[in-house]
Amino acid sequence: YPLPASALIYTFVTIILWSFLGFFSTSLQHLPPLLTTGIGLCIGSLVSLRKFKSWAAPLNTLVVGTFGLFGYHFLYFSAFQKAPAIGVNLVNYLWPIFIVLLTPVFLKDQRLQFNHIIGVVIGFFGAGLIASGGSLSTSSQALPGYLMAGSAALIWAVYTLLTRRLPPFPTATVGVFCFLAGIFSLAAAVIQYGGFAVFSSIRSPDWIMLIIVGIGPLGLAFYSWDAALKRGDSRVIGSLAYLIPLFSTLLLIVLRGEKLDWISGAAMVLIIAGAVIGSLNTRQNASHHQ
Repeated sequence: YPLPASALIYTFVTIILWSFLGFFSTSLQHLPPLLTTGIGLCIGSLVSLRKFKSWAAPLNTLVVGTFGLFGYHFLYFSAFQKAPAIGVNLVNYLWPIFIVLLTPVFLKDQRLQFNHIIGVVIGFFGAGLIASGGSLSTSSQALPGYLMAGSAALIWAVYTLLTRRLPPFPTATVGVFCFLAGIFSLAAAVIQYGGFAVFSSIRSPDWIMLIIVGIGPLGLAFYSWDAALKRGDSRVIGSLAYLIPLFSTLLLIVLRGEKLDWISGAAMVLIIAGAVIGSLNTRQNASHHQ
Protein backbone atom coordinates (compact mmCIF):
# COMPACT_ATOMS: atom_id res chain seq x y z
CA TYR A 1 0.00 0.00 0.00
CA PRO A 2 1.31 3.49 -0.82
CA LEU A 3 0.42 4.81 2.66
CA PRO A 4 0.14 3.00 6.00
CA ALA A 5 -3.47 2.88 7.22
CA SER A 6 -2.77 5.36 10.04
CA ALA A 7 -1.22 7.90 7.62
CA LEU A 8 -4.17 7.50 5.26
CA ILE A 9 -6.67 8.10 8.09
CA TYR A 10 -4.83 11.22 9.32
CA THR A 11 -4.54 12.51 5.74
CA PHE A 12 -8.27 12.15 5.12
CA VAL A 13 -9.15 13.71 8.49
CA THR A 14 -7.06 16.72 7.46
CA ILE A 15 -8.56 16.87 3.95
CA ILE A 16 -12.13 16.75 5.35
CA LEU A 17 -11.44 19.41 8.01
CA TRP A 18 -9.81 21.78 5.50
CA SER A 19 -12.63 21.12 3.04
CA PHE A 20 -15.09 22.59 5.57
CA LEU A 21 -13.07 25.81 5.87
CA GLY A 22 -14.70 27.37 2.79
CA PHE A 23 -18.20 26.63 4.09
CA PHE A 24 -17.50 27.99 7.58
CA SER A 25 -15.60 31.00 6.26
CA THR A 26 -18.65 32.22 4.35
CA SER A 27 -20.32 32.76 7.75
CA LEU A 28 -17.37 34.88 8.92
CA GLN A 29 -16.77 36.92 5.75
CA HIS A 30 -17.68 40.17 7.51
CA LEU A 31 -14.71 39.80 9.90
CA PRO A 32 -11.13 40.82 8.99
CA PRO A 33 -9.43 37.57 7.84
CA LEU A 34 -6.38 38.02 10.08
CA LEU A 35 -8.68 38.45 13.08
CA THR A 36 -10.53 35.22 12.23
CA THR A 37 -7.22 33.41 11.72
CA GLY A 38 -5.68 34.73 14.93
CA ILE A 39 -8.64 33.76 17.09
CA GLY A 40 -9.00 30.42 15.27
CA LEU A 41 -5.33 29.51 15.74
CA CYS A 42 -5.38 30.49 19.43
CA ILE A 43 -8.45 28.29 19.95
CA GLY A 44 -6.74 25.53 17.91
CA SER A 45 -3.73 25.66 20.24
CA LEU A 46 -6.00 24.67 23.16
CA VAL A 47 -6.54 21.25 21.54
CA SER A 48 -3.11 20.14 22.84
CA LEU A 49 -3.21 22.07 26.12
CA ARG A 50 -3.47 18.87 28.16
CA LYS A 51 -0.03 17.97 26.75
CA PHE A 52 1.35 21.40 27.58
CA LYS A 53 4.83 19.99 28.34
CA SER A 54 5.16 19.21 24.61
CA TRP A 55 5.02 22.95 23.95
CA ALA A 56 8.62 23.25 25.14
CA ALA A 57 10.54 22.97 21.87
CA PRO A 58 13.98 24.04 20.57
CA LEU A 59 14.13 27.55 19.10
CA ASN A 60 14.64 26.40 15.49
CA THR A 61 11.55 24.16 15.77
CA LEU A 62 9.50 27.07 17.15
CA VAL A 63 10.70 29.39 14.37
CA VAL A 64 9.86 26.92 11.57
CA GLY A 65 6.45 26.07 13.05
CA THR A 66 5.39 29.61 13.92
CA PHE A 67 6.67 31.20 10.71
CA GLY A 68 5.12 28.38 8.65
CA LEU A 69 1.62 28.88 10.05
CA PHE A 70 1.74 32.68 10.38
CA GLY A 71 3.63 33.33 7.12
CA TYR A 72 1.24 31.19 5.10
CA HIS A 73 -1.95 32.76 6.46
CA PHE A 74 -0.64 36.33 6.40
CA LEU A 75 0.43 36.13 2.74
CA TYR A 76 -2.65 34.14 1.72
CA PHE A 77 -5.11 36.67 3.15
CA SER A 78 -3.05 39.66 2.00
CA ALA A 79 -3.17 38.24 -1.54
CA PHE A 80 -6.98 38.56 -1.61
CA GLN A 81 -6.62 42.32 -1.13
CA LYS A 82 -4.35 42.61 -4.18
CA ALA A 83 -5.81 40.19 -6.73
CA PRO A 84 -9.10 38.50 -7.73
CA ALA A 85 -10.12 35.68 -5.39
CA ILE A 86 -10.37 33.13 -8.22
CA GLY A 87 -6.76 33.68 -9.25
CA VAL A 88 -5.50 33.73 -5.66
CA ASN A 89 -7.18 30.39 -4.92
CA LEU A 90 -5.77 28.91 -8.11
CA VAL A 91 -2.19 30.01 -7.36
CA ASN A 92 -2.57 28.87 -3.74
CA TYR A 93 -3.28 25.34 -4.99
CA LEU A 94 0.34 25.14 -6.08
CA TRP A 95 1.28 23.99 -2.56
CA PRO A 96 0.63 20.27 -3.18
CA ILE A 97 2.81 20.50 -6.32
CA PHE A 98 5.55 22.25 -4.32
CA ILE A 99 5.39 19.52 -1.65
CA VAL A 100 5.78 16.75 -4.23
CA LEU A 101 8.50 18.50 -6.25
CA LEU A 102 10.53 19.65 -3.21
CA THR A 103 10.36 16.33 -1.35
CA PRO A 104 13.69 15.06 -2.80
CA VAL A 105 15.35 18.42 -1.94
CA PHE A 106 14.44 18.19 1.76
CA LEU A 107 14.23 14.41 2.18
CA LYS A 108 17.24 12.86 0.47
CA ASP A 109 15.94 9.28 0.75
CA GLN A 110 12.83 10.04 -1.34
CA ARG A 111 13.09 10.43 -5.09
CA LEU A 112 10.46 11.66 -7.49
CA GLN A 113 8.88 9.07 -9.70
CA PHE A 114 7.05 9.73 -12.95
CA ASN A 115 3.63 8.99 -11.46
CA HIS A 116 4.14 11.57 -8.68
CA ILE A 117 4.76 14.35 -11.22
CA ILE A 118 1.92 13.28 -13.53
CA GLY A 119 -0.45 12.96 -10.56
CA VAL A 120 0.15 16.47 -9.19
CA VAL A 121 0.00 18.07 -12.65
CA ILE A 122 -3.38 16.43 -13.42
CA GLY A 123 -4.57 17.35 -9.92
CA PHE A 124 -3.49 20.95 -10.40
CA PHE A 125 -5.45 21.24 -13.66
CA GLY A 126 -8.49 19.86 -11.86
CA ALA A 127 -8.05 22.32 -8.97
CA GLY A 128 -7.52 25.07 -11.54
CA LEU A 129 -10.83 24.26 -13.24
CA ILE A 130 -12.69 24.46 -9.94
CA ALA A 131 -10.93 27.64 -8.80
CA SER A 132 -11.29 29.48 -12.11
CA GLY A 133 -14.66 28.17 -13.27
CA GLY A 134 -13.03 27.68 -16.65
CA SER A 135 -12.15 31.33 -17.18
CA LEU A 136 -9.34 33.42 -15.77
CA SER A 137 -8.50 37.03 -16.48
CA THR A 138 -5.16 38.39 -15.36
CA SER A 139 -3.77 41.88 -15.15
CA SER A 140 -0.42 43.33 -14.19
CA GLN A 141 -2.12 45.07 -11.26
CA ALA A 142 -2.99 41.69 -9.79
CA LEU A 143 0.60 40.41 -10.04
CA PRO A 144 1.61 41.36 -6.45
CA GLY A 145 -1.40 39.42 -5.16
CA TYR A 146 -0.52 36.35 -7.21
CA LEU A 147 3.10 36.56 -6.03
CA MET A 148 1.84 36.65 -2.42
CA ALA A 149 -0.39 33.62 -3.04
CA GLY A 150 2.50 31.75 -4.67
CA SER A 151 4.80 32.67 -1.78
CA ALA A 152 2.18 31.43 0.68
CA ALA A 153 1.97 28.11 -1.18
CA LEU A 154 5.76 27.80 -1.15
CA ILE A 155 5.94 28.59 2.58
CA TRP A 156 3.36 25.90 3.36
CA ALA A 157 5.29 23.31 1.32
CA VAL A 158 8.62 24.26 2.93
CA TYR A 159 7.05 24.22 6.43
CA THR A 160 5.54 20.80 5.72
CA LEU A 161 8.86 19.32 4.60
CA LEU A 162 11.08 21.12 7.13
CA THR A 163 9.08 19.60 10.00
CA ARG A 164 10.39 16.24 8.73
CA ARG A 165 13.97 17.50 8.90
CA LEU A 166 13.78 18.98 12.40
CA PRO A 167 14.69 16.94 15.49
CA PRO A 168 11.68 14.71 16.20
CA PHE A 169 8.92 16.44 18.19
CA PRO A 170 5.53 15.16 19.39
CA THR A 171 2.51 16.19 17.33
CA ALA A 172 1.18 18.06 20.40
CA THR A 173 4.00 20.59 19.86
CA VAL A 174 1.93 21.92 16.94
CA GLY A 175 -0.14 23.59 19.68
CA VAL A 176 2.59 26.11 20.44
CA PHE A 177 2.98 26.79 16.68
CA CYS A 178 -0.77 27.57 16.55
CA PHE A 179 -0.61 29.76 19.67
CA LEU A 180 2.37 31.87 18.59
CA ALA A 181 1.11 32.18 14.98
CA GLY A 182 -2.31 33.15 16.39
CA ILE A 183 -0.78 35.91 18.55
CA PHE A 184 1.18 37.24 15.55
CA SER A 185 -2.01 37.18 13.42
CA LEU A 186 -3.96 39.11 16.07
CA ALA A 187 -1.13 41.65 16.35
CA ALA A 188 -1.12 42.06 12.55
CA ALA A 189 -4.92 42.54 12.59
CA VAL A 190 -4.67 45.23 15.30
CA ILE A 191 -1.92 47.05 13.34
CA GLN A 192 -3.69 46.69 9.98
CA TYR A 193 -7.08 47.89 11.23
CA GLY A 194 -5.84 50.67 13.51
CA GLY A 195 -6.21 49.37 17.04
CA PHE A 196 -8.16 47.04 19.28
CA ALA A 197 -11.49 48.36 17.96
CA VAL A 198 -11.10 45.58 15.35
CA PHE A 199 -12.47 43.17 17.98
CA SER A 200 -15.74 45.11 18.15
CA SER A 201 -16.65 43.72 14.70
CA ILE A 202 -17.27 40.30 16.31
CA ARG A 203 -20.96 39.61 16.96
CA SER A 204 -22.16 37.12 19.56
CA PRO A 205 -23.20 34.41 17.02
CA ASP A 206 -19.75 34.71 15.39
CA TRP A 207 -18.14 33.11 18.43
CA ILE A 208 -19.86 29.78 17.75
CA MET A 209 -18.40 29.71 14.22
CA LEU A 210 -14.99 30.92 15.45
CA ILE A 211 -14.87 28.10 18.00
CA ILE A 212 -15.86 25.51 15.34
CA VAL A 213 -13.24 26.86 12.90
CA GLY A 214 -10.64 27.00 15.68
CA ILE A 215 -11.20 23.44 16.85
CA GLY A 216 -11.47 22.00 13.32
CA PRO A 217 -9.81 23.55 10.21
CA LEU A 218 -7.47 25.84 12.20
CA GLY A 219 -6.86 23.37 15.02
CA LEU A 220 -7.21 19.60 14.71
CA ALA A 221 -6.34 19.77 10.99
CA PHE A 222 -2.80 20.97 11.74
CA TYR A 223 -2.27 18.13 14.23
CA SER A 224 -3.62 15.49 11.86
CA TRP A 225 -1.51 16.93 9.00
CA ASP A 226 1.62 16.62 11.16
CA ALA A 227 0.63 13.11 12.25
CA ALA A 228 0.04 12.04 8.62
CA LEU A 229 3.43 13.34 7.48
CA LYS A 230 5.21 11.57 10.35
CA ARG A 231 3.69 8.28 9.22
CA GLY A 232 3.48 8.53 5.43
CA ASP A 233 5.10 9.52 2.15
CA SER A 234 4.87 13.29 1.56
CA ARG A 235 4.79 12.71 -2.23
CA VAL A 236 1.62 10.64 -1.93
CA ILE A 237 0.06 12.92 0.71
CA GLY A 238 0.76 15.92 -1.58
CA SER A 239 -1.12 14.22 -4.43
CA LEU A 240 -4.10 13.42 -2.20
CA ALA A 241 -4.25 17.06 -1.02
CA TYR A 242 -5.97 18.00 -4.29
CA LEU A 243 -9.09 16.35 -2.92
CA ILE A 244 -9.50 19.44 -0.68
CA PRO A 245 -10.84 21.82 -3.41
CA LEU A 246 -12.97 18.97 -4.74
CA PHE A 247 -14.56 18.16 -1.35
CA SER A 248 -14.89 21.86 -0.55
CA THR A 249 -16.87 22.40 -3.77
CA LEU A 250 -19.04 19.32 -3.12
CA LEU A 251 -19.80 20.56 0.42
CA LEU A 252 -20.95 23.93 -0.94
CA ILE A 253 -23.17 22.10 -3.45
CA VAL A 254 -24.69 19.84 -0.75
CA LEU A 255 -24.90 22.31 2.16
CA ARG A 256 -25.62 25.55 0.32
CA GLY A 257 -27.51 24.25 -2.68
CA GLU A 258 -24.99 25.41 -5.28
CA LYS A 259 -25.25 23.82 -8.72
CA LEU A 260 -22.84 21.18 -10.03
CA ASP A 261 -21.90 22.28 -13.55
CA TRP A 262 -19.88 20.44 -16.17
CA ILE A 263 -16.70 22.29 -15.15
CA SER A 264 -16.95 21.00 -11.59
CA GLY A 265 -17.71 17.53 -12.95
CA ALA A 266 -14.66 17.57 -15.23
CA ALA A 267 -12.52 18.91 -12.37
CA MET A 268 -13.76 16.07 -10.17
CA VAL A 269 -12.60 13.48 -12.68
CA LEU A 270 -9.17 15.15 -13.07
CA ILE A 271 -8.59 15.51 -9.32
CA ILE A 272 -9.55 11.93 -8.52
CA ALA A 273 -7.41 10.67 -11.42
CA GLY A 274 -4.47 12.80 -10.23
CA ALA A 275 -4.81 11.56 -6.65
CA VAL A 276 -4.95 7.92 -7.77
CA ILE A 277 -2.00 8.23 -10.18
CA GLY A 278 0.10 10.20 -7.67
CA SER A 279 -0.44 7.63 -4.94
CA LEU A 280 0.24 4.50 -7.01
CA ASN A 281 2.74 2.26 -5.28
CA THR A 282 5.44 2.17 -7.96
CA ARG A 283 8.52 0.35 -6.75
CA GLN A 284 11.80 2.20 -6.53
CA ASN A 285 14.49 0.82 -8.79
CA ALA A 286 16.43 -1.27 -6.31
CA SER A 287 19.47 -1.55 -8.58
CA HIS A 288 20.36 2.17 -8.56
CA HIS A 289 23.93 2.98 -7.54
CA GLN A 290 24.47 3.87 -3.90
